[in-house]
Amino acid sequence: MDWIKWLGEHFIGMFDAGGKQFMGLVTGIIPTLVVLLTFTYAIMKFIGEERVNRAIQFASKYMLLRYTLMPILSVLILTNPMAYTFGRFLPEKQKPAFYDSAVSFVHPVTSFFPYANAGELFVYLGIANGIKQAGYSMSELAVRYFIVGIIVILLRGIITELITKYIAKRMEAKSE
Repeated sequence: MDWIKWLGEHFIGMFDAGGKQFMGLVTGIIPTLVVLLTFTYAIMKFIGEERVNRAIQFASKYMLLRYTLMPILSVLILTNPMAYTFGRFLPEKQKPAFYDSAVSFVHPVTSFFPYANAGELFVYLGIANGIKQAGYSMSELAVRYFIVGIIVILLRGIITELITKYIAKRMEAKSE
């Protein structure tokens, strides 16, 4: 009988703990996420969707912009997972590299724009908590995390594009 009592108490306790966690989010990060998302959409409305589309089409022509500006804007504007739809501006041979860049940026973006990938915010917050406990600046961490993210997405985009070209040539040669 004691084990049934124990099971009942701990079963409800699990939901109590979940409720406390949820209330912490409601009074903590969720309002910040809503305001950031609203701000981003307001900027988009002020600029205009057509202008944004033209800027993305321009960026898609140049490798440096294709694997830095495009993934950054796609993740900030559309958030994860819709960010990958920016690939529609690219020819098929460049889509794998763009996807690789965009998917690699969904973690570093959380340092400044947590709404962009709120589901994975725990990764950044875990790192930030350790840095804070060690006595270091979270602002410096955010800047470094973001900059390293940009460098990584550029490298991954270029390398993936080269690999895609190499594989396409090999497949072309085999089909002849």
